[in-house]
Amino acid sequence: MSKSLARVRGALADAGLTVEILEMGETRTAQQAAQAAGCALEQIAKSIVFRGRTSGRALLFLTAGGNRVCPDGAADAAGEPLERADAALIRARTGFAIGGVAPLGHATALLAFFDPRLGEFDRVWAAAGTPRHIFAIAPADLQRVAAAQVAEFARRAEM
Repeated sequence: MSKSLARVRGALADAGLTVEILEMGETRTAQQAAQAAGCALEQIAKSIVFRGRTSGRALLFLTAGGNRVCPDGAADAAGEPLERADAALIRARTGFAIGGVAPLGHATALLAFFDPRLGEFDRVWAAAGTPRHIFAIAPADLQRVAAAQVAEFARRAEM
């Protein structure tokens, strides 16, 4: 078991959650993850990391698979202008590589925000620390374990 997967499994257990982690072929998109999980695209909880332009901190935005983070809405939620986080910052702050960023088990604590669209489902699927692993979780539990604030920062992606 990879260290990243073990860290996610441990964080879930520490939060009092027992979840099944699904191993699949490598997935790099929300659509691929939804197909592997047999769920709707909107049930994929994407972990998107931005860098605060003023603070330099990493900020996590959990959004539904069919949504995109709106830069203005995200900046309003974060209280500062944002820019794309590069792979090095993402790895350093979360401990995960792009494509497998989990919503919990990070190397450092992140300020996190939660797309209310995720709350419309009984369960959603999130990355489990690798591009090959995902887990199902109730949205309320996801919001709790990610210590995420509900915020309006997303818009429906154009298909």
